[in-house]
Amino acid sequence: MLTVAEVTVESVASPGSVEYEVVDVFAPRAFAGNPLAVVFDADDLTTAQCQALANEFALSETSFLCAPTEPGASYRVRIFTPYAELPFAGHPSVGAAHTLVRTGRLAAGTLRQECGAGVLDVVVDEAGATLSGGRPTLEDGPDPAALARALGLSAADVVGLPASVAGCGLPFAVLAVHPGVVDRAVPDPAALAASGVGEGVSVLSWDGATAYARVFANDLHWGEDPATGSAALGTGVWLVASGLVAPEGTSAYTVRQGEAMGRPSVLSCTVTAEAGRATAATVAGAVVPVAAGRIRVPVRTPLPARPAPRGAGL
Repeated sequence: MLTVAEVTVESVASPGSVEYEVVDVFAPRAFAGNPLAVVFDADDLTTAQCQALANEFALSETSFLCAPTEPGASYRVRIFTPYAELPFAGHPSVGAAHTLVRTGRLAAGTLRQECGAGVLDVVVDEAGATLSGGRPTLEDGPDPAALARALGLSAADVVGLPASVAGCGLPFAVLAVHPGVVDRAVPDPAALAASGVGEGVSVLSWDGATAYARVFANDLHWGEDPATGSAALGTGVWLVASGLVAPEGTSAYTVRQGEAMGRPSVLSCTVTAEAGRATAATVAGAVVPVAAGRIRVPVRTPLPARPAPRGAGL
């Protein structure tokens, strides 16, 4: 993957500007949740131009909306952090789908989103959207005590459950700790990078219905994310594997996130299981528009290096 410092923006035949909106995703109100920039009519933008615009917005992710190329898809989305393109992420998918419907570009109901992870269903209503994750995956994760140390915690803080790497499109390690411990986590980027946690780590406490989580993401230089749909999907896979929800049928659970950052977020999820293994998961949340405008398309603009953002999101 290219870092921002390595990208030089290419020219296009008709340089100008593109329309965008900023929305708060998984947000109980405006100026909460995870902010997302949504750029419309992005088919003619090069990868380098998308990367430059994502860097300019300086949000955890930016969604670029394009015409679909796969049969049956309603639209195509390209998702960029300020540093790299992602094949899939939860809050950019939910925010993009709802914005397409709210602005009248598509009708409410079930949309088919084309992205780097395939074609996924997103059900959109007036308040928000529900995203169906990809195929669930589950792998052994790092030693829980070692992962705790990489988060500035101790082995005594860890609940006796495996730190599996789980996901439905992007894999995240899940580390369960005792209540009251989550907000003490302070990531050590070098230790996390060497620990084999997939796209990042979700450190959480579980009360039987709700996970209170903080997520630190690799692709955003181990910054903290206010709301991470892909990690919330992986949490469902981990809950099934850990025996914390029913081994058969569909279970509902909630993820609370972002509170330590002053960006409270609510992710409403389900996971479906057969014979003790997750077979599907969904994540849903509200989407609140907060800004709109136009942004210039850069032409052959070198991008300076810049430090990682405080917040991150997937």
